[in-house]
Amino acid sequence: MADIQKRRTSSGETRWDVRYRDEGRRQRKKTFERKVDAQRFANTVEADLLRGDWIDPNKGKEPFEMWAERWLTTLGDKKPKTAESYESIVRKHLLPRFGSWPIAAIDHQAVLGLVRELQTSGLGPGTVRNIRDVLRLVLELAVRSGTIKTNPVAGVKVAKPRRQETVFLEPTQIMQLATEVSRPPERYRRHERRHTGYPEYGLLVRAAAFTGLRAGELVALRRDRVDLSRRRIHVRESASEARGHLQIVATKTYEHRSVPVPASLCTELAEFIGDLNPNDFIWRSPGGKAFRYGNWFKRHFKPAVARCGLPDGTRFHDLRHSYAAMLIAQGAHPRSIMERLGHSTITVTLDTYGHLFPGLEASLDDQLDEIHRDGLDRGPAAPT
Repeated sequence: MADIQKRRTSSGETRWDVRYRDEGRRQRKKTFERKVDAQRFANTVEADLLRGDWIDPNKGKEPFEMWAERWLTTLGDKKPKTAESYESIVRKHLLPRFGSWPIAAIDHQAVLGLVRELQTSGLGPGTVRNIRDVLRLVLELAVRSGTIKTNPVAGVKVAKPRRQETVFLEPTQIMQLATEVSRPPERYRRHERRHTGYPEYGLLVRAAAFTGLRAGELVALRRDRVDLSRRRIHVRESASEARGHLQIVATKTYEHRSVPVPASLCTELAEFIGDLNPNDFIWRSPGGKAFRYGNWFKRHFKPAVARCGLPDGTRFHDLRHSYAAMLIAQGAHPRSIMERLGHSTITVTLDTYGHLFPGLEASLDDQLDEIHRDGLDRGPAAPT
């Protein structure tokens, strides 16, 4: 039981001391100026001790930066690019604001203040959301470690980022883009005089558009993952650029899959990879080094998009979307599309491309109507 004692200070002021024993039977004391506050604290601490929810107030004095560092050490199972992104958020946005704060001093109002500042600074909703989520994860570690009782980030709302419009390319546009991307802009060709073109980059665009592989999966693709006899690509890894290095990591869903390759594309691949060793990457830089997708995208893909007159926001990932659209137009089952694209569930497939299916449904309705009309014209079958 908590005991409340009244006393006088040397200056004659009244103070109220709440004495109690913690879970380890150690004597604790907290002082208040008003009896009502002392009584409220006494009731709370008694209830917390009975429920096993009591928090040692000394733990809450540890600075946020200490907990942020502890949390960063738990990211060993994350992909390098994800870990790098989290670390950047902690260093750039959270430590400057909360680094020296006692962990228990970060309350709901402080989190709301941070979010407001981030939003008014001009950061996009997606960035603000990511910063909020990293703060929540750091503080959740403190909650689970018994340092703070609740997570002050809970209930803090952030506007959802506007979903980038998907661009679906027609086959003729894909072929035009593949042709243009093999022609480097003049300002880069000056420094690489021996290269009058990059046909392998055109092949990269066609491979993305007619297999649906993600950019990272194509960059990580090795010669022995291409089965020319069965016309299939075995997707086992993905590439990610983090801390200035190319990292080979697991696929986005951590699953392996086998993707069919059109016969004509398979012929192109056979000619391109004929001399490679089994463990060689298929796409490499002109100097034979690791293919750096970020540099290639800026130097080759974006200028080619502009030269083709495609929408400014056209991304390499839109080739994957275009592949899905072509499959749907051919009447492919959503389950088949899911397996080819490597989605974690069929729900992801339908959420992403469900709006493309109504046209297919209308086509099926027309075909059923045709069958029905044909049956009416023929009349009932003669009895046997």
